[in-house]
Amino acid sequence: MTTPLNEFLTDATQKAMISLVEAYLRLPEDKRNWSPMGTARTAADMLAECAVMNDVSGLIRERKIPADFDYAEFQRTKAALTNDWEALQALLRQNTSRGIASIQTVSAEDLKDEIAMPFGTFTLAQIISYPYWNMSYHEGQINYIASMLEDK
Repeated sequence: MTTPLNEFLTDATQKAMISLVEAYLRLPEDKRNWSPMGTARTAADMLAECAVMNDVSGLIRERKIPADFDYAEFQRTKAALTNDWEALQALLRQNTSRGIASIQTVSAEDLKDEIAMPFGTFTLAQIISYPYWNMSYHEGQINYIASMLEDK
């Protein structure tokens, strides 16, 4: 049975994905891989991160990070996606859908379950909130990049 949190996150995550893509597409195409300050992240890199990370189904199912998680491979995947809009968009939609489907499976009793991550321990409620939060955060960053371009 879904909870009010599941219901909220299902809708909010879908809307966040749409808003993130809209913000990204408002950038001139030649600025989507532009870094505003040398090593600062590009809009394409942020979108690629969301595309890869939105599928939280494994975390929800296994309650741990996969033992074979390869950070270097994650970085390579993101880098490849930044230059292929079709693949980036498809993965973002696919993994957001998978994430949403898995969010809907979490019961109220499980929301307080904890998952050890490399950067701390998080409840399942926090884990299922991640795709929504992360896309909203990056939408703000992409809009900030757009505001820098307006000044030029």
